[in-house]
Amino acid sequence: MNILTSHKKPNLAETNALFGKADKKSTPTAYTAEDIEVLEGLEPVRKRPGMYIGGTGSAALHHLFAEVLDNAMDEVVAKYADRIEVTLETGNLLSVSDNGRGIPVDPHPKFKNKSALEVIMTTLHSGGKFSSKVYQTSGGLHGVGVSVVNALSARLDVEVARNRKLYGQSFSRGLPQGPLKEIGAAPNRRGTLVRFSPDPDIFGDKLEFSPKRVFRMARAKAYLQRGVRIRWRCDESLVEGMDVPSEAEFHFPGGLGDFLKERLGTKTTIIPEPFLGRVEKDGGHGSVEWAISWTPQGFGEADGFISSYCNTVPTLEGGTHVAGLRAALTKGLKAYADTAGMGKKAAQITADDVLGTAGAMVSVFITEPEFQGQTKEKLASPAATRAVEQAVRDPFDHWLAGAPKDANKLLEWVISRAEDRLRRRREKEVSRKSATRKLRLPGKLADCSRTGAKDTEIFLVEGDSAGGSAKQARNRQTQAILPLKGKILNVASNSAEKIASNQEIRDLTQALGVQPGKSFDLDNLRYERVIIMTDADVDGDHIAALLITYFYKIMPQIITAGRLYLALPPLYRLSQKGKSAYARDDIHRDELLHTEFSGRGKVEISRFKGLGEMMPAQLKETTMDPAKRTLARIIIDQDNRPTTEALVETLMGKKPELRFAFIQEHAKFVNELDV
Repeated sequence: MNILTSHKKPNLAETNALFGKADKKSTPTAYTAEDIEVLEGLEPVRKRPGMYIGGTGSAALHHLFAEVLDNAMDEVVAKYADRIEVTLETGNLLSVSDNGRGIPVDPHPKFKNKSALEVIMTTLHSGGKFSSKVYQTSGGLHGVGVSVVNALSARLDVEVARNRKLYGQSFSRGLPQGPLKEIGAAPNRRGTLVRFSPDPDIFGDKLEFSPKRVFRMARAKAYLQRGVRIRWRCDESLVEGMDVPSEAEFHFPGGLGDFLKERLGTKTTIIPEPFLGRVEKDGGHGSVEWAISWTPQGFGEADGFISSYCNTVPTLEGGTHVAGLRAALTKGLKAYADTAGMGKKAAQITADDVLGTAGAMVSVFITEPEFQGQTKEKLASPAATRAVEQAVRDPFDHWLAGAPKDANKLLEWVISRAEDRLRRRREKEVSRKSATRKLRLPGKLADCSRTGAKDTEIFLVEGDSAGGSAKQARNRQTQAILPLKGKILNVASNSAEKIASNQEIRDLTQALGVQPGKSFDLDNLRYERVIIMTDADVDGDHIAALLITYFYKIMPQIITAGRLYLALPPLYRLSQKGKSAYARDDIHRDELLHTEFSGRGKVEISRFKGLGEMMPAQLKETTMDPAKRTLARIIIDQDNRPTTEALVETLMGKKPELRFAFIQEHAKFVNELDV
């Protein structure tokens, strides 16, 4: 922040100017009826566009297109149309046409000198959607959509093909540029065409329709109504260099199922088939459709997503229909858990656990929906919650019962998410408690007594036997011991789901105090050093390799921060006449025999079969005492990261043929195998 200072005392005029105040002479002295403005027609829209479309930026600009497209889709939903054409031309000119009934063109009974079309285009709160006589379900309900588009367009043209005749009228900034005219005969055409260009006085000269965004909005509508065909056309110069075609036709008989498949792409799913369904209600005038799949890795930045729609209008903030979907899935899964004997574990799950990494879509068609705000971003109809829950619950129960193997897999996944959530919550609660309170950590962890991370270290040891020796050899104040049961899971060759459900890895993660992935925070690491301590043999090396792979793949930040180490315990103990020494391997043993014990008689050599066979005093002296031990810090060569990645994939990945080829290539360098 820059702060300007001055020793000059400002005068009154300067002070008033600084705070946006006029001087006394220009201040009005009266407040009369003449000061009261009455905005008529579409003037309020042009005066305060943000009240109607949420602003004047890119989102608001594309909201104009959404309003016109919604009107065309309402004709499709009412089963009077089955085709829509969207055309984007140079000059920021966009048109939407349908083959529906066409806007009425006869004189309006209340405004006899105006056609119904002109009333709709120039009068707020006019239209055929205030009752269910014309549209049983519709996206528009306030009667302001197309009139707002007209008010905020520099030019808007309407063509209506009705009763085998073609009519047309033009507007500019909401004002008619002439009366409605009969253009000519239209024996093979019906419906409405709206072509408009947004007003640069409102949106600025540089703000234009995005071909990619308009393309996606049109395609999304086709997913929501199975019977519609939407044709897309765009001037080739506008899509040059984009992954958007200049012409396309959208038709998706699979509805939301097709939409979800497109969103999922090549992602791995928890269960092979998504949960799909559609239920029609109220004699076909209302319906609920859904499509849901679960993935272990989520979607990009977010864990999962719920895309919701009401009468084809996207409700970006969800609402009551989403609440119904969440309730149906959560209650259904808990009920299934009771029948599967897992009710106690499932009692803790919530809707967030069920849908946390799910890709879910729900679309409802209801009469006279209630939205929060004109931009319709959140559905507020109370009845929608119960309607969706009732529609989804029974099919979900049958779906679970019909595929118990998949249902159990999904249930286990959701329960594991619930357990992780509860664990994280406990950890947060612990962090707010006094430092004298004990953490809820894995039962086999022997934690150190120091509360802060400074100068502390955790030893990851192989098995309970080694863990017992290490616990006796440690400095209880600064050294923690976590025994691991044999060889942990190879994270390089297993799915995220299996990794998340592995108890040894979950214990390790909990002991360290940090979460993998985007939630990782190095400041939460409970120890200054993480030390892998395994037997000095082939099996120990294998376990060390698995642990290093875990950190490299799941928590590389610990390595790059220089916090991961490998202990170097001895393999041999050499003794002669009261003198003893320890050797890390065969080479070191031979070196000691030559340098330390040469010419003094017989040397007793004992080989340690494992850390568990070492006396605690020996383990402390050789491997755990900071004053005497040697540690190897694990590092990642950032300059050769691709080579490292390839080597890890070859030796630890899913393809055994890569390891076989590696062994064949390097076998010639092996002179002796110590069996």
